[in-house]
Amino acid sequence: MAKSKILFECQSCGNQQRKWLGKCPECGSWDSFIELKAEQIKILKELEHANSKASEAICIDEVEIEKFSRISTQDDELDLVLGGGLVEGSLVLIGGSPGVGKSTLLLKIASNLANSGKKVLYVSAEESKTQIKLRANRLEANGSNLFLLTELCLENIIEELHKKDYSVLIIDSIQTLYSDKISSAAGSITQVREITFELMRLSKAYNISIFIIGHITKDGAIAGPRVLEHMVDVVLYFEGDATKEIRLLRGFKNRFGNISEVGIFEMGPKGLISAKNLANRFFTRGRATSGSALGVIMEGSRALVLEIQALVCESAYPKRSATGYERNRLDMLLALLERKLEIPLGHYDVFVNVSGGVKIGETAADLAVVAAIISSFKNRPLSKDSVFIGELSLNGEIRDVFHLDIRLKEAKMQKFKNAIIPSKPLEDIGLRYFVAKELSQVLEWM
Repeated sequence: MAKSKILFECQSCGNQQRKWLGKCPECGSWDSFIELKAEQIKILKELEHANSKASEAICIDEVEIEKFSRISTQDDELDLVLGGGLVEGSLVLIGGSPGVGKSTLLLKIASNLANSGKKVLYVSAEESKTQIKLRANRLEANGSNLFLLTELCLENIIEELHKKDYSVLIIDSIQTLYSDKISSAAGSITQVREITFELMRLSKAYNISIFIIGHITKDGAIAGPRVLEHMVDVVLYFEGDATKEIRLLRGFKNRFGNISEVGIFEMGPKGLISAKNLANRFFTRGRATSGSALGVIMEGSRALVLEIQALVCESAYPKRSATGYERNRLDMLLALLERKLEIPLGHYDVFVNVSGGVKIGETAADLAVVAAIISSFKNRPLSKDSVFIGELSLNGEIRDVFHLDIRLKEAKMQKFKNAIIPSKPLEDIGLRYFVAKELSQVLEWM
């Protein structure tokens, strides 16, 4: 009699092993391996061979470029992140922490698409129809083409999907659904993989655009196997504190566009709305204060003026803390200040904060961070009419940054008067420039 094969799967990342392991070699999770039953192993084999059909190679000169048909979601920020609109037949995964606004945004988008003539099916496995209706009333997100379904079983959702000619399907959320084909619990690795695979086949076979809401882990990644992100066409993440009004929607994968664009939303009484007039919400005007400097960063194709706040105070046990800024880069800048400008920060606490809840992911804000730290250390206020733009090298040089002209145009639009920059722009934008090649020159200006 043939010996049955045994397979163990990590419930954190989906890694498979022939024997039980205490620690997953892929993601490092402890006690995360469970033994799969024979039915589950059979499903896994079916999934592996689903797309194993041999295909014939074709000369690249003979390949015809497929044109994608896009649908406007009636939301400028979401259309921007999606690359110009929602592609018909695409599978979009949206993740974010609880309360950040995923369900709120998609219910509003569902209403927009329904009012434009598309039939939309909104499936909720976590809330009742009454709860969704109350939110829809608050968001003014009602429409005759918007249908609600509270269902956990994938097969029942597919059955409902075939009853009407739906163009858009929204799943809230993928971790709460289950399939009758698999005996494991909802949210397990096998369930999530199978359901996502079925949804992918549906979207391509019937040209249905599908939004999937995904829970995230404590590490900030979407719960479930990494293959989940590989299977979908678009992966979007919501960033921002649920206690603050500003939310950022950032693309991490997009097969139909670039991932450099970022959508900015504001949470209000009527849900998340596009940030059309929020350019001045990330900094404050008023009297000059020490420990505050203004910089300009690029988020996709747009420039944002941000306020960098710093607090430097003497301490017997020095601490370093950064909110919205990379901690390792802050340590590097502090070491640079001690070495090049001989500012003794070794016995001082240094705290840096980026206002508005924005996370800086580029080096063009280095000069603004250093200016804020020096301003706090010397208790010397900086003018609210000046912006600092520049990257700092390890030898104290201030280096050029990309899209300098776009940054300066945004500063001019926000009615700033001075700009401390590493080089003169290609065109005169109407600001007073102070060109600094070394960090010591900035100290002289201050």
